[in-house]
Amino acid sequence: MVTEFVFLGLSDSLELQILLFGFFFVFYAGIVVGNVLIIVTVAFDSHLHSPMYLLLANLSLIDLSLSSVTAPKMMADFFSISKVISFEGCFTQVFLLHLFGGSELVILIAMAFDRYAAICKPLHYTTIMCSKVCVGMVAAAWGTGFLHSVSQLAFAVNLPFCGPNEIDSFYCDLPRVVKLACADTYRLDIMIIANSGVLTVCSFILLIISYTIILMTIQRHPSARSSKALSTLTAHISVVLLFFGPCIFIYAWPFPIKALDKFLAVFYSVVTPLLNPIIYTLRNKDMKFAMRRLRKWNVNPRVKS
Repeated sequence: MVTEFVFLGLSDSLELQILLFGFFFVFYAGIVVGNVLIIVTVAFDSHLHSPMYLLLANLSLIDLSLSSVTAPKMMADFFSISKVISFEGCFTQVFLLHLFGGSELVILIAMAFDRYAAICKPLHYTTIMCSKVCVGMVAAAWGTGFLHSVSQLAFAVNLPFCGPNEIDSFYCDLPRVVKLACADTYRLDIMIIANSGVLTVCSFILLIISYTIILMTIQRHPSARSSKALSTLTAHISVVLLFFGPCIFIYAWPFPIKALDKFLAVFYSVVTPLLNPIIYTLRNKDMKFAMRRLRKWNVNPRVKS
């Protein structure tokens, strides 16, 4: 029985692996700094204690966690001769990836609903997005991620693995791990597509329809706040496309291409979690002002002392 799995990684060239380590180290440092900065800013600035920014802070927490599941192990493996992960460690990666991925999916839907209520139902916004509803959405996001992850893992963890044990990637994900099982996994493959693929595609279509309705509302009722709302929506739509694009190709595309899958896996686990804080901080004036206030608040005590 297999007790460990071996990653084939991104490259066999030592020089290229050193170059990739530097590249991913910079990206991961940016992910940690950017997302932690958003979380701290939202937590300590009272001007940002609103549903939109509470959901944004949770998105940053999920992005940080999602990247941390794969990036540190991947960077450490660049200096390892054998890129090995234990059986338990592999399925822990699978569980955490689907936990945070499922949670982010629901958070993005909640953020779309928040923008719909703010733009299409402005007079009833405070009633619709009260604190209980907002906390309930966050709890539903994490609960959905947990149930999605458990349902994925329950069918796979008891599969017999008797070799081979090589995974042509830099982390464990369910479609790749299931292919190594010494059993007929046709039904499990269908279940993965039905659970992850269909859920991802349907959620993506729902979000596109929601943002289309919001954009049409802005166009029909232009006002002084339309430009700010449009800027916020542009950031939201960009994040949705960055998140769902790789997910659809990884979990729902019926004709996988190894080179493309690796590129999308890197994009999904390292690039997207870095771009999210950049998009929200560059396109959101409130976040910019809040970060400036936070910086002044940190500098002034030192000056006084």
